[in-house]
Amino acid sequence: MYSGSIVAIVTPMTETGEVDYAAWERLLGWHLAEGTDGIVVCGTTGESPTVTLVEALELTRRAVARVAGRIPVIAGSGTNDTAGSIERTRALAAAGADAVLVVTPYYNRPTQEGLYQHFMAIADDSPVPVILYNVPGRTGVDLLPETAARLGKHPRIVAFKEAVAGVDRVRALRSLCGEDLDLLSGDDSTALDAMLAGARGVISVTANVCPAAMSAVCAAALAGDAEAARAADAPLRALHSALSIEPNPIPAKWAVCRLGLAGTGIRLPLTPLTVAAQVAVLAAMSAAGVA
Repeated sequence: MYSGSIVAIVTPMTETGEVDYAAWERLLGWHLAEGTDGIVVCGTTGESPTVTLVEALELTRRAVARVAGRIPVIAGSGTNDTAGSIERTRALAAAGADAVLVVTPYYNRPTQEGLYQHFMAIADDSPVPVILYNVPGRTGVDLLPETAARLGKHPRIVAFKEAVAGVDRVRALRSLCGEDLDLLSGDDSTALDAMLAGARGVISVTANVCPAAMSAVCAAALAGDAEAARAADAPLRALHSALSIEPNPIPAKWAVCRLGLAGTGIRLPLTPLTVAAQVAVLAAMSAAGVA
């Protein structure tokens, strides 16, 4: 169920910072038409730190209604507070989310045992499947493969989004977790190699800009056709890099606006993409054939 090109979708906003629900409907329809395999609502790329729970619930309800069961809707429910994450998970599940994406607790930086107990408590209470999310570059804590393997024994913990770049971590996770967890790359630049090493797909930023192309990369990689996958990925290489030229989702939101799918809005403390960075992102979009 959790495989292929799953977009970590941006949250469209007006110039004054309100969620733009009309643009949200357009984006969802575009991703369905372009072959995206799943939607992550209010993940990091969706500006989860500044989107309120009320807004997240409405975005989730609308996504569930729009996709109508054709692809999974995964809602970001993780915080650095276990009790708060449990409450948020319940609410998003009630809004119709097929699964929740739960990031490692940031700032308070728990031990591996603390991480284990945190995720177990959430999974014990959750009405829907749980996807673990490890992104040490943002959180300051690393969910190690040995801990992931312990967590994978829980029947509601079904997948692991790993944003540590490179295939060594994927190989370690595959070796330790076996079939207990579906592995999903959280790094577009190394997602192809991760899939060829056993990951089941990618939760992608690049899919915000090139959804059909990312779907093609994933389809070829998951079919074991490395040559076709690398050929499909080659035009996207510059874009994978350019979308991190400033902190995510700043470049992705600018690119989506450039495509005419949403406006320019972004919430502080994030700021619009600088003019110098726009040049690089536009060049990468052109290389990918979407500028």
